Amino acid sequence: MRKILALAAIAMLTACGTTSGGATPAASGGQGFTAPDLPMLDKLGPGEGSVAILAWPGYAEDGANDPKVDWVTPFEKQTGCKATIKTFGTSDEAVTLMKTGEYDTISASGDASLRLIAGGDVAPVNTGLVPNYGDVTAFLKDRPWNSVNGQMYGVPHGWGANLLMYRTDIVKPEPTSWASVFTDAGKYQGKVTAYDSPIYIADAALFLMKTKPDLGIKSPYALDDKQLTAAVDLLKAQKPNVSEYWSDYLKEVQSFKSGNSVIGTTWQVIVNTATAEKAPVKAILPEEGATGWSDTWMVAAKSKHPNCAYQWLNWIVSPEANAQVAEYFGEAPANQKACALTTDKSFCETYHAGDSAYAEKIWYWSTPVPQCLDGRTDVKCTDYAAWTRAWTEIKG
Repeated sequence: MRKILALAAIAMLTACGTTSGGATPAASGGQGFTAPDLPMLDKLGPGEGSVAILAWPGYAEDGANDPKVDWVTPFEKQTGCKATIKTFGTSDEAVTLMKTGEYDTISASGDASLRLIAGGDVAPVNTGLVPNYGDVTAFLKDRPWNSVNGQMYGVPHGWGANLLMYRTDIVKPEPTSWASVFTDAGKYQGKVTAYDSPIYIADAALFLMKTKPDLGIKSPYALDDKQLTAAVDLLKAQKPNVSEYWSDYLKEVQSFKSGNSVIGTTWQVIVNTATAEKAPVKAILPEEGATGWSDTWMVAAKSKHPNCAYQWLNWIVSPEANAQVAEYFGEAPANQKACALTTDKSFCETYHAGDSAYAEKIWYWSTPVPQCLDGRTDVKCTDYAAWTRAWTEIKG
């Protein structure tokens, strides 16, 4: 499990470029964004006998990594759809692979989903053909990263927040704000950690949105040139205080255990691991809220096996499979009925599954695109390519 989680952490953090979240004022998906006119499946037919799955490590386990961890084989037996699985390490890699036309379905993070929609690589999803969709938590549906103008482009899978973790024996008093890693980072010179991805720019933008209202930031994923510059300047000022930009959760755990890092961004699963290894750490959701992720299973626009793809969507969001994935990977399940099936009966409480008040504090990763996701039409926003260039500049 830990090996897979490490791979997943590398994948999520290096790749997940963006997702704007529950707190976003763009409550209806895809404001300012026009999707290609593509048809969606209108009815299910017989399965084609196979399905090609493109997934984050840990999302489509078939027993190869651990014989006890297998929710793919039961799917194959029930549906007759033989699954071939390809894992990817970054969202950029995932987008490139989807363009080959070799895959039927993908687990896309918010920094990839709008790129896939805009590129015509994925089709609208007829949720009426996915029976288990009805049990998916309402606040994960019709969001800016998985829908456009009220049309869903996939089935929500799992979600989580990027938290602020700190060493309780060193960081005192207990922090309450992201200021501790931005404007007050000098207190922990050389001991601040941040994850290594262009999407981290959104964390700075979120802080500025709450503390510098004159900048006019309404969504951390909808930044015009002036707003992006402000976020980049904040991150450049932070850099001298950074111990490392991390992409492997095991390294972050070790860094906090050794004291090389004492404060920085993290996930709940990392907090759990560090605590289990006796590191004196605690994590909070700061007063400004946080960025986070909500992954979506999508169907290729030119899927060769659309019926099997839809059967996979229904299977992976079923209570049984969703519980296994969430607990194995370390995230809140999308299907509330999954909570009764986790081996750890306090799992969903720990991960805040179904907690809408908690979820509304999260700005889930969403791909920055020129059409401002906050609904502005009088200005052009910066896209993910611009963020990537900016991140290179920040790190020097």
